[in-house]
Amino acid sequence: MNEMATSAHPSAYHRDIFLRISNHLARVTEIQSALSAVAQEVATVLPFTHFDICMIDGEDWLVSYEVGIQTRWSRRRARLINSPVRDVLTGKLDHMICSDAMLDPRQIFPNSASEPIFNHNLRSRVHVGMKVMGQLIGTLNISHSQADRFDEETLHFAQHLADLLAPYFHALRAIEKAQRDAQARSEMQSREEGLRQGASSLTQALEQERQRIGMDLHDQTLADLTRLLRVVTNDAHDIDRAYVGDTLTTCIHDLRRIIDEAVPSQLELFGFVHAVSTHLQKAASADRFAAETLTTTVENRTSIDIDAMCSPVRTAIYRITQEAINNAVSHAGASNIVVSIGDDAAGALTICVRDNGRGFSRRLNSRQSGLMHMETRARLILADLKITDHGGTWVTLTVPQSAQTGVPI
Repeated sequence: MNEMATSAHPSAYHRDIFLRISNHLARVTEIQSALSAVAQEVATVLPFTHFDICMIDGEDWLVSYEVGIQTRWSRRRARLINSPVRDVLTGKLDHMICSDAMLDPRQIFPNSASEPIFNHNLRSRVHVGMKVMGQLIGTLNISHSQADRFDEETLHFAQHLADLLAPYFHALRAIEKAQRDAQARSEMQSREEGLRQGASSLTQALEQERQRIGMDLHDQTLADLTRLLRVVTNDAHDIDRAYVGDTLTTCIHDLRRIIDEAVPSQLELFGFVHAVSTHLQKAASADRFAAETLTTTVENRTSIDIDAMCSPVRTAIYRITQEAINNAVSHAGASNIVVSIGDDAAGALTICVRDNGRGFSRRLNSRQSGLMHMETRARLILADLKITDHGGTWVTLTVPQSAQTGVPI
């Protein structure tokens, strides 16, 4: 071995190497960088296949840092009892030198973490304890793929090197643990802040849900009750008790549905187009004054799968369409209502509810709150709502492609 020291003190040549190593260590504050710098200097006098340091981490655990070949040893914290160098780590031996670790029972035993030895042919191995103020903190380990590569000179060199490295790596390990603890505290604070923000978001979501329930009551149950009120207060017609009973039953069912379900059952069970068609038919037939003369049509010309959209977006689209239908049936005085479902060149979904009635401007005052609810729902899903007069009223909802996959609602 080139100028390897055989005494208890390193040679002048090795003192120069150790001085350079000390200079490297003075400029780094991270274990892996320090180990890489040390390994580069060691390689100039002692070629190796694998170079690593094991450090005791608690009573029964260890962590490893390695350069050159990357093995399972450095990937995770490991049990000390399973380490091939456990005899040195436990203080049973002050050092260990193996001519062929693959045949050494001190390294190969039941449940030993010895796979890297076989995977990378780590035959020659030398291990020395690292101590700080007499306390064992870990081991310095040097391995080579050739058998019988290391001798007593190698051992003496490794011992001097371990004595030099021990206080540095003990300090770097303390810094690493302090940084990890600081990161853990920061993560805990982030989690606490996340919980605080989550609670705030939950409060906001509950308020939005309250508003949605109010809009649902307005758009469906209140509309049914309004039609019922017109029937029972109209002097020109006898009260149809069966109709009143049926309508009240419907209102009760609607209230139960609003309480028990977050979204319309028709929408969930049969899909958007079917739910719109069903509601249009129901709204038209429920109004006795419109039922005899009103014709309704649903035109589905879109290739967009509305039912594949996230539930809040799809439900909002349905509720806007539902309110537009209710308005047309109850207040337009129309003889024809058409619901057109399509898309444009940009991939936006378009839904238009149009009638041939009085026009929206002439009935605006009576439907102010319904319009506000429609606009609110549209804003929540980043959609555009337009109401125009075209010899009747056209309510057009445009849902851009970017909003179809889900938005904060």
